[in-house]
Amino acid sequence: MNYKWLFLVALLLFPTVCLPLVYFSFNFNDASPNEEFYFGVTFGGNTTSEAKLLIDKVKGYTNLFVINNWDLALNETALTEICDCAVDADMNIMVYFGFVFFDISFLYPRWQDLFTEAGIEPFHTPWLINASDRWGEKFLGAYVLDEPGGKQLDRGHYSGYTTSYSGRNQTTFANVADYSDAARLFVRGVGRYYVQRLNNASYYRSIPNSTGKVIPVFTADNALYWFDYLAGYDTVFAEFGWNHNEAQHIALCRGAANVQDKQWGVIITWASNDPPYLASGSQLLQQMNTAYYSGAKYLIVFNYPQLNPYGALTDEHFAAMETFWNRIHSFPGNVVEKVTGEVAMVLPKDYGWGMRQADDKIWGLWPADDLSPSIGEKIAKLISEYGLKLDIIYDDPQFNYTEKYSKIYYWNSSTSLFVSSMPIIMPSNALYATLLTVAVTVICIPFYVTTKRKNGENLKNLSHQ
Repeated sequence: MNYKWLFLVALLLFPTVCLPLVYFSFNFNDASPNEEFYFGVTFGGNTTSEAKLLIDKVKGYTNLFVINNWDLALNETALTEICDCAVDADMNIMVYFGFVFFDISFLYPRWQDLFTEAGIEPFHTPWLINASDRWGEKFLGAYVLDEPGGKQLDRGHYSGYTTSYSGRNQTTFANVADYSDAARLFVRGVGRYYVQRLNNASYYRSIPNSTGKVIPVFTADNALYWFDYLAGYDTVFAEFGWNHNEAQHIALCRGAANVQDKQWGVIITWASNDPPYLASGSQLLQQMNTAYYSGAKYLIVFNYPQLNPYGALTDEHFAAMETFWNRIHSFPGNVVEKVTGEVAMVLPKDYGWGMRQADDKIWGLWPADDLSPSIGEKIAKLISEYGLKLDIIYDDPQFNYTEKYSKIYYWNSSTSLFVSSMPIIMPSNALYATLLTVAVTVICIPFYVTTKRKNGENLKNLSHQ
């Protein structure tokens, strides 16, 4: 074989071999600390011993423990002990608060008396201030209020209560003028009373009972994700459950996070109101795969009520979770290309229609209007065409979303806007792997054949000597 020809082939194929290696090296090195994926369970029990049992069960295949219990939000000692146990097991922690009382002296005297009679001392402010010092980066933040958007739609108020603390009827939305007014009141109310006191330290620095720190704030929801983020939440978990359209919830939550430069995740909740509540292990595995490969940064399995020593989860659920964990941490599962939002549908500004079913309310205040059927039909059509590549966002002048998508559909148009007629298409990981295999094969075989032939000739020459 001509060595010059062999050298030329090797030279031409050198980029084919090296580029994939550089690509994989970059992805492995960059994805580790900067793109960490959080996977775990919620704990709805009441005691430290119950929490330890669950932690020991899942610590080998999860890295997140969410303390999600109203009573523990009032029990400083137990809450701290459980967080210590989770961190000692090398897990990250997140703590649920249905409310955050900063200082009892700032409450009305009658509320101070109620807390005193119950033997409860609001500890949230110093506890949150010390959390990052005690647990470092393992403390991810506070899960504050649950389903503000869903409650707004179902009950007409984001807190879920029809009466105020004083016992009077809620009047927040009593004189609302239109959809934009409702959006403004929702964003301001959720932000002011639940979110901004934690994640906007500069705004509340002058208030003596604020934390003075920027603490990440999380929630889970099943609607109005866009407005949750506007209210200040750093991360929202889209709920998988109740036979909801998973692709639609991903499109709404991921789209809002993408345009508003936030993070998003998924929480897998009940499949029904009847025991055993949760879906089967195989269904759970499918839901986890869907969330992960759609780009969720957080994936949580809702584990309530306490039907067994571990909660509502059974052996088949734990087996599915371990299978999922092993799959995403094994080659090539950990480099399989994830789905991103490539196409967007833009909804009208402040259009707070729930979209969970055809007769869902708008802001919990109005019935579905004349736009709802056509919007619902267009969403269904786009999901059918694009699947998990679709994001659903809102028309809002404060955000520039045209640069984020190659194709955009508007709610009031039968045509789409091509942002880029020739989008740049990067080769997939599978293609890189194929090219690498072919290149190595093409290079190595000639060398092998040449070496073998040369060795044969040397042996032949030696035999004649």
